[in-house]
Amino acid sequence: MYSTMGGQTGVTGTPQNPQPNPFGNTFYGAGSGLIRSGLEAYGERFLGSSSEFMQSNISRYFSNPQYYFQVNDQYVRNKLKVVLFPFLHRGHWTRITEPVGGRLSYKPPVYDINAPDLYIPLMAFGTYIILAGFSLGLMGRFSPEALSLQFTRGLVGWVLQVMLLKGLLYSLGSGEAPLFDIVAYGGYAYTGICIGVLARLCWSYSYYFAMPLMSLCMGVFLVKTMKRVLFSEMRNYEKRSSRQHYVLLFMALGQFPLFFWLGNLGL
Repeated sequence: MYSTMGGQTGVTGTPQNPQPNPFGNTFYGAGSGLIRSGLEAYGERFLGSSSEFMQSNISRYFSNPQYYFQVNDQYVRNKLKVVLFPFLHRGHWTRITEPVGGRLSYKPPVYDINAPDLYIPLMAFGTYIILAGFSLGLMGRFSPEALSLQFTRGLVGWVLQVMLLKGLLYSLGSGEAPLFDIVAYGGYAYTGICIGVLARLCWSYSYYFAMPLMSLCMGVFLVKTMKRVLFSEMRNYEKRSSRQHYVLLFMALGQFPLFFWLGNLGL
């Protein structure tokens, strides 16, 4: 509604700044503060529990990658002897533990010959690819595509080995071993494969003696290692001993076709 009193035009209505309600602001501030504090407490509890859950499950299936590279020259020499010639290993196969943060933890490879590492498997895999390229060159079949195909073949073989070991543990009710441990155990196969390939480069007929021998040694090494893992994780170890023997025997026999498949370069 408009008025023209005094020659000025104005607008009549409610005032622009109404009086604040002290009680409403007080209740609103108190309520929002309670809600905010409650949400913060709930969020901290939720995030804390979820982080503990994630840490516990991650540490359950994975380990610190740096642990697997704590090696020295002496460890590498002794570990290669154990992997390539497990019959000559006269010591125990159990890992050494130490208290860390109120819990028992395994000592790193530099202090324990039975600890798994990723240094030897990665170096052996790299050596395998180099030998594959050298063998392809001697056969006159070297090309980037052929070397890439052999690299893919090697990775597939490693994955198959890991799946075999992991499936073995799950079939026997023990899937608690960290994944990096299984990857390390599966990668040790390339040490024996490199020996077989080198034997073939030196004398072609020696391949048919060296490769079965390396397959047998790798099978014995894995049987000894998997027995230790099963014994340390399974409470009903004695109840399933007969089944374990058959499964471990299947795992050992599976090394022969895997070794010959990866050792036949250029096919």
